[in-house]
Amino acid sequence: MGKITEMTSTVPLNDSIYFAPLLPWQSEVWSQLTKRVLMPQQSLPHALLAAGMQGMGKRAFVWRLVAWLLCRERDSNHLGACGVCESCQWLRSGTHPSLQVLPIVGMPINADNANNKEAANITAKDKKTAKAASNAALKIKVDDIRALQPFIYQGGQGMRICVLDYAEQMTVAAANALLKTLEEPQAQVHLFLISDTPAQLLPTIKSRVQQLALQTIDPAVSVDYVTKALGSTVNREAVSTAAIEQLIQLANGAPLAAVALAQAPWYSKRALWITTWQALRSGKRSSVAASDYWQTQLSISEFIQLSELMLVDMRRVCLGLDALQKDVDLSASLNNYQPAESNFEMFINNLQQTKIALQQNVQEKFAYDKLMQELAYL
Repeated sequence: MGKITEMTSTVPLNDSIYFAPLLPWQSEVWSQLTKRVLMPQQSLPHALLAAGMQGMGKRAFVWRLVAWLLCRERDSNHLGACGVCESCQWLRSGTHPSLQVLPIVGMPINADNANNKEAANITAKDKKTAKAASNAALKIKVDDIRALQPFIYQGGQGMRICVLDYAEQMTVAAANALLKTLEEPQAQVHLFLISDTPAQLLPTIKSRVQQLALQTIDPAVSVDYVTKALGSTVNREAVSTAAIEQLIQLANGAPLAAVALAQAPWYSKRALWITTWQALRSGKRSSVAASDYWQTQLSISEFIQLSELMLVDMRRVCLGLDALQKDVDLSASLNNYQPAESNFEMFINNLQQTKIALQQNVQEKFAYDKLMQELAYL
C-alpha cells in the first residue's frame, strides 16, 4: 500500500483502545456488522454514524471496529483485531497508511496521555494554552475535508478508512464538501462519523449515513457492568446496588459515564456542597473562607461539575419532583428556603461564564473567589 502524507490527528494515543474487550452491550451490533463483512455478497455500509451521549462507548466501538477491518487476520479473528499482524503494528505506532482521522490536532492534554512523560513535564500554563488550542482545533474545516480527497480517490489501495470524530464540529462548508464523498461512494472506502450531539449535524449529512444502534442498553447489563467495574468499594466506601442504580440514573443510562462519575473526586463531596451553600447563604461563612477551603479540595473545573449536578437536583425538588440523589437530603435542605428560578438561571449563567474565563487563562483562585460570592446569593 502506498503511504500518503502523514497527518497528526486525534487517533487515540493509548493504542490499547484498538484491542480492548468488546463492551457487553455492543456484542449484538458487533456480530451484525462483522457478519456483513465476512459473508459473500454482503458489505459494510459506505458511511456509518456512531452517535449519542458521552459514556456509552461509541468511540471504543469505532476504534475497535477500525482495527478489525484493517487487520490482516480478521477472517480468523471474528471478535477483534489480532494485535500482532503488520496492520495492527502500524496502528500501535500511529502510522497506518490506510487510516486518516479528523479533526487534526496536536497532542491533547487529556486522560489518553496522562502517563506520557512528555505531557507530565508540561507546565500548568502550557497545559492551559495547549488545552485551549486543542479545543479550538476541534473544528473540522473545508480544507481538512479537501485534504482527504487524494486519500479517498487514490484507488487500488485496498480498504481505506476515514474517521471524523466530533463530526458536529464540521463547518457548513466542510459538511457540504463531505456530501460529495457521501454521494459518490468509492470502493473499499469507509467513513465513520462520531458525534456526541448528532442534532447539530446537517440533515443532509445524517440522511446519507447509517447510524449504529449503540444507544439502547439493557438496565440489567448496565448494573452488572458498573458493579464489576467499580468492585466492592470506591474511594474506600462500600458500593451498594442502590448506589449503582443512582449512578446510572445520574449518568442518563451511560455505563462508562456512571463509572467515571463514581470515581470523580467531587462525587463524594455532594453533601459538603450543600453545607457550604447553606453556610454562605446564611452568612455563617464568608465567601473568601469557603473559596480557600474548596481550593484545597477540588479544581475549579471539578467544583463546576459538582455544582451543575447539584443544581439539576435542586431544581427538580423545587418543581415538586423527586430528587435523583437519594443519599443526600436535598429536600430537608430546601424546606425553609427554595431559590427562585431566576436565581438558578443567574448562577447557571455564572458557571458558564466561569468556564469561558478559565479558557482565557483567568487564575483559578480569582474564579473560585467570584463563584463563591455568587453561590451565596443562590
